[in-house]
Amino acid sequence: MLSDMRITNLNPDADIGASAWWLEIDGYRLLLDAGIHPKIDGRAALPLYSRVAGEEADAIAISHCHHDHVGSLPVAMRLFPEAQVLMTELTYFLVERALHNSVNVMTRQREELGVREYPLYTHTELDEQLERYQGFRYEREVEWGGFSRSRRGTTSPTLEFRDAGHTLGSAGIMVRGRDQTLFYTGDVSFQDQTLLRGARFEDVQADVLILETTRGGRDPVPGQTRETEVTRLLGAIQRVLARGGRVLIPTFALGRTQEILAMLALWMREGALPRMPVHIGGLGRVFTEIYDLESHRANRRHTSLLLHEALDLKVLGRRRADAGLLRQGQLFVLTAGMMTEHTAAHDLAIPLMADPANGILLVGYVDPDTPGGRLKASRRGRPFLFSASAGEVTRQCELEAFDLTAHANREELLEFVGEVNPGTVLLGHGDAAARQWFDAAIRERHPRMKVLQPAPGETVTEGA
Repeated sequence: MLSDMRITNLNPDADIGASAWWLEIDGYRLLLDAGIHPKIDGRAALPLYSRVAGEEADAIAISHCHHDHVGSLPVAMRLFPEAQVLMTELTYFLVERALHNSVNVMTRQREELGVREYPLYTHTELDEQLERYQGFRYEREVEWGGFSRSRRGTTSPTLEFRDAGHTLGSAGIMVRGRDQTLFYTGDVSFQDQTLLRGARFEDVQADVLILETTRGGRDPVPGQTRETEVTRLLGAIQRVLARGGRVLIPTFALGRTQEILAMLALWMREGALPRMPVHIGGLGRVFTEIYDLESHRANRRHTSLLLHEALDLKVLGRRRADAGLLRQGQLFVLTAGMMTEHTAAHDLAIPLMADPANGILLVGYVDPDTPGGRLKASRRGRPFLFSASAGEVTRQCELEAFDLTAHANREELLEFVGEVNPGTVLLGHGDAAARQWFDAAIRERHPRMKVLQPAPGETVTEGA
């Protein structure tokens, strides 16, 4: 008798939320990602682990090191104490630092925001769990069910990480059972970025495809390409510096920071920008050093470009983000990308906004309900509520937004669906409009495919 595959969506939200999928195949159980919701505080931000309470996970596989995919990993490891944690070798070098930083952030938020449930895990717990991490090369097939003592001797399913091109170490995950296969895209970029080359998803075939839909609701802008956006960004930086202003570029510590730093390094090398210090956040500096140290393992462009050597990087702590520093530096590439409260990017933006000579340049998605989103929607010379701690402010500085996404556009993903040719597509990691676009587009182009949008906590069963 052929076995069924059962897949449960553990994301607590119908939006991007906390990525986590529970897979049952051939009698084994695998947790795909263990994220945390970026817009919710406390335990409510966790995946719906209660949905699989009492179950035993044979393994946990992590697609990449962004917090909406890995931020609740220590909690999942506590719930599934026998599960080994599988990731790419590049993610292995990043994950411990990212999670220790999360403990620091949660500890601070406990005091500043009064979230009494924080921290959700501790430094000591992270250290004790480290021995369960396993890092693997791309395109190596791993028998993940073999880690379970209780089922040893039976045929184990396998998994294989495929380079997703999204950020350092990112991967799509191929799972192969006796009778069925599943491919989980994670977050994917098919286009080359400044440093990282696009995804290596060639020849992927699967019965079931779990597809990210982040940009499904975004209509293409005629004439806009990554190259035109990079050119616009250079022009904006040149314009602000030419009038003696300061440039703030809020970024995420992993991925976007290194991409922007690479652009700056290349522009300074070419003479398009003058050489000057670049102020960055501490975690951004840590991940930048790992990008440099592991450049020989990554599928990247400019392999000889070492950012810590090419640039004069200055670490800017939150306590130093004051008006006095503005007389000393001109370029700031600071976390966090959403400009959340109690970060250097948030605190520095307040004095920068008051001067028309300055420029704040947004290079990624900002949620409308965050300080960054409210800033993006602001009008020059008009008061607006920036954040609870800052209150109302008036923006006088230049503000520009640039589409430098590390996610595939919807047409690229639609083409990928056709290449994989699955019997069933599960849509996730996108808002309702994004998922609905993919639902309609896939059904129109591939009418024989089954398209599902599992709700939070919903289980779907796929027969072999």
